[in-house]
Amino acid sequence: MGRAGRRLCIYSLGHFWMDFSCALLMFSRLSGTGEWALCALLYNFCAFSLQMPVGLLADRTGRNGRTAALGCGLAALGWALAAFPAAAAVTAGLGNACFHVGGGIQALSEKGERAGPLGIFVAPGALGICLGTALRDSVPGGAVAAGLLLLTWVFGRMDGRTQQVPLSSPDRKQVGALACLFLVVALRSYQGMAFPWKTGGWAFGVVCAVALGKAAGGFLGDRMGMTRAASLSLGLSAVCFFLSDHPLAGTAAVFLFNMTMPITLWAAARLLPGGKGFAFGTLTFALFLGFLPVWLGWPALPGGGAGYAAGTLCSLGLLALGLRWGGL
Repeated sequence: MGRAGRRLCIYSLGHFWMDFSCALLMFSRLSGTGEWALCALLYNFCAFSLQMPVGLLADRTGRNGRTAALGCGLAALGWALAAFPAAAAVTAGLGNACFHVGGGIQALSEKGERAGPLGIFVAPGALGICLGTALRDSVPGGAVAAGLLLLTWVFGRMDGRTQQVPLSSPDRKQVGALACLFLVVALRSYQGMAFPWKTGGWAFGVVCAVALGKAAGGFLGDRMGMTRAASLSLGLSAVCFFLSDHPLAGTAAVFLFNMTMPITLWAAARLLPGGKGFAFGTLTFALFLGFLPVWLGWPALPGGGAGYAAGTLCSLGLLALGLRWGGL
């Protein structure tokens, strides 16, 4: 394994620990407070929406390691502020945003800016959230914060400037392409939040399917082209969603559905070559919008498996259109 591969592994492990620590903080320290609903909103807003301004700053400085290190330090501070739930949620959310921007830009810059490394980087996050939610009070907060402080030191030492490319204004087609990608991610977020097999005995299998799908999707896109990979994965996912009353078919649908996540992130970065961090943050803002209906208590997609299949085909049409308009 070369230097780039080792660096990608460290960032991916850091992604797992960041999401694990934030989920553990939210569900072991903050979920039992009277401010839980507010904390959930503040955390998700800071973790996802603030990646846009953080991404703009990171694009200007090119300091990916320091941005990730700052995120780990802020997440550790969130644990220290656990007695003040709203402050802890905001601090941890901002830390999560900084880490994801720094790590995301680094992954987008590896190995000729292909989607495969990006898929490897984003995949461990789902496992971290799952284990952090499940373990709750089983892990000492001091050990989690110590791990974050260690990562702060590691990423600070790994810091280096990425090649700076001037951020140019996108043309009309590129704006349309970005809008399509934005809608794809918002729909994917909402559909994923409400998927019924996220709970119960199949929950861990679904989480593994999410992680493996993200990891595999980038490599499939690099190998056969992004449009063909998206058509294959989402087309098969729609078929499996029709049968998603059975957990095996539902898990397969989730695996195929999540293969397009690195493809959308890669496409947004290619549309804004001088603004990878901003592109990353734009799509994570779409994730936040997909979270809001669930937080507000809105119902899931109607029609059961057929509704999920229809949503998947809608995502396919939007993604194919965005890739076409973007010349990708």
